[in-house]
Amino acid sequence: MLTRLLAILLIGVTCASLSAQQPPQRGRIKTFDAAKNTVTITTPDGTTVEAAIVPQTLFRDANNQDITTARDQGIPAGTTVMFRAEERNGKLVLVGLRVPGDASANQKNGKQKSENQAKAGGQKGNFLPPPAPRDSLGVKPLTELGTEKYKGETGGLYGNGSNEPPAAQQAAASQAIAQIQPLNAQGQPSPSGKIGLVSIGMSNTTQEFSVFKRLADSDASKSDKVIVVDLAQGGRIPMTWNDPQSDIGKQTWGTANERLKAADVSHEQVQVAWVKQALAGQAQFGEFPAHAHKLENDLVTSLQVIKQQFPNLRLAFLTSRIYGGYATTGLNPEPYAYEGAFSMRWIIDRQLQGDAALNWDPAKGTVKAPVVLWGPYLWADGITPRKDGLVWTKDDLTDRDGTHPTPSGQRKVADLLINYFHTNPHAKPWYTK
Repeated sequence: MLTRLLAILLIGVTCASLSAQQPPQRGRIKTFDAAKNTVTITTPDGTTVEAAIVPQTLFRDANNQDITTARDQGIPAGTTVMFRAEERNGKLVLVGLRVPGDASANQKNGKQKSENQAKAGGQKGNFLPPPAPRDSLGVKPLTELGTEKYKGETGGLYGNGSNEPPAAQQAAASQAIAQIQPLNAQGQPSPSGKIGLVSIGMSNTTQEFSVFKRLADSDASKSDKVIVVDLAQGGRIPMTWNDPQSDIGKQTWGTANERLKAADVSHEQVQVAWVKQALAGQAQFGEFPAHAHKLENDLVTSLQVIKQQFPNLRLAFLTSRIYGGYATTGLNPEPYAYEGAFSMRWIIDRQLQGDAALNWDPAKGTVKAPVVLWGPYLWADGITPRKDGLVWTKDDLTDRDGTHPTPSGQRKVADLLINYFHTNPHAKPWYTK
C-alpha cells in the first residue's frame, strides 16, 4: 500500500534537479500556515521539514481527489501525510502532499478545524454548497448593464449606467494624485524617494498581483520611482486585516511588514493600494443585498486600518472578483462573485456623500481613509465575451475548486492591471514615466 501511495504521489511531478530533491516521506503535520504559504511536517525520525507552498503544489486525499480546502483552511495539526519536497532556487518547496488515511475522517477533521478557525475570527464556517458549474449566468457585466437593473441596482461601476467617477470624486482623486510623489523612508519628499504601490487581499489577489508585479518590474513605461509590493496573502479575507492586534492580525500584518522590508519600502512610502477582497462563503450572510453589505462594512474597516498603517496612502483602487460560475466549493461561487461589485460601488458612494468613516479630506475632519475609486473590473459572464473580448473559461480556473485562477487566469488579471495603470487618468500620472 505504501509503495502504491508513493507511486501515485510521484505521477505528474517534474523535478527541476534530481540532486536537489528529497524522496517521498511519511510524516505528521505540525503547522500549516495558509497566510505564509508554508507547512511544517515532523517525520518519524524526529526531523522537522518546513516547505513553501506554491501554486503548483498538489494536495490529495485517500481517494486521490483534490483537497480543495487545503490552501485556504489548511490541514489539521497531527494529520498523517505522505509528502514530497524539493529544493528550488535555494528554498524547499512542497511538491505534493497526500493524506492516506480515511477520507471521510480527514474531511471531517478539516471541516472541524475550519469551523474552529472561523469561530476564532468571528465568522461562521458552514459554507453552503454552490450551484452546479456553468459556462455563464446570463447576466450582463456591471460595466455593460447601463440603466438596466439587477435586483434593484442600476448598472455602471458608479451607478446609473456610468463607468466614470462623479465629478466630485474625480476632484478628490485629482487632489490625491497631486500629493503622490517620491518619498524617503521617513515620508518626506525626496528626488531619490519611492512611491509604494501595494496589494491588499486574499489568495486570488496575491496570485494575480504577483504576476502583475513581474510584468511591472520589467515595464519600460513604469516610473522608476514606483515600487510594486505584493502584500496580499492566501486566506486573508477582510476580517483578518482589520484587527492588527489580534493573533490573526499580527500574522497578517507581520507577513506584510516582512515583504515591505524585503522590498526596502517603508510604511511612509506606501501611497497607492490595489484592494481586491471577498468574503469566504458569502451565502452564510444571506441573499443579496445582505452579503454585499457585510463585505461593504468589512472593507470600510479595512480601508481605515490600511490608512492607519500607511499614513501617506492617497489612493485605493477597489476591484471585485473574477467569474465564479465554475466553482465547485462554497468559497466564492456565483452569484456572489458578481454581486460583490456592488459593495465597491456603495463604499465609493458613501465617501462621495461625506461619510465620516471614509473621510479623506483633512479640511473636513479626521482623515480616516484614502480616496477610493474603482480599479479594473474583472468580471465577465463566463464564455460570453465582454465588449472588450474578455471571457473566463474553465481553463482559467483551477480544477481543484473552480475558484482560484490558473496561470492563464492570473495573466488575464495582470494584463488588465497593466492596461489600467497605463491608461486610467487617475493612475497614469504617477505610475508611468
